[in-house]
Amino acid sequence: MEPDVPTGQDVKRCAWSGSEPLYRQYHDREWGVPVHDDRLLFEFLVLEGAQAGLSWLTILRKRTAYREAFAGFRPEKVARFDSARIEKLLANPGIVRNRLKIQSAITNARAFLRVQDEFGSFASYQWSFVRGRTRQNAWPSMGAVPSSSPEAEALSRDLKKCGFTFVGPTICYAHMQAVGMVNDHTVDCFRWRELGGGQASS
Repeated sequence: MEPDVPTGQDVKRCAWSGSEPLYRQYHDREWGVPVHDDRLLFEFLVLEGAQAGLSWLTILRKRTAYREAFAGFRPEKVARFDSARIEKLLANPGIVRNRLKIQSAITNARAFLRVQDEFGSFASYQWSFVRGRTRQNAWPSMGAVPSSSPEAEALSRDLKKCGFTFVGPTICYAHMQAVGMVNDHTVDCFRWRELGGGQASS
């Protein structure tokens, strides 16, 4: 169920959400919500890899096209993409047409399936890096929010060992923020407390 989103001039949000409606909707409904669904986790991994060097808003605007181009982000299908499919993707104006990023999505889909086989689900594997619970932070402003963490560095190292690419610590931390492994809404944002802010992490 989607959260009720307050309206009005006095509503406080994280400063990065700005005034762009698509960005605000993503901030209000998705960012920081704990995700345990493997398909959605794979979607965020692909999109965050595609975002490297670009703005997240650019990727959000292309998200629908990405879902169509990458088989609904079903890793078992993306893992079977061949060279002909890569060429087709490179001609698709709806996505980021970068060969390395496209190849990375396919490589990562194959690695994703191997992790699923070993751990039962990708979610079980990924959430183990925060002991299965959201790390509750309490940042006073966006300037205080880090770009990485020891957990993100550990996740990055392990993903690379598993064969993933485009999974540096900064990308991994952005992924952890997006899928609710950390609550990095600032304390003045209405979503901070809704997502457990003020509760101690285990």
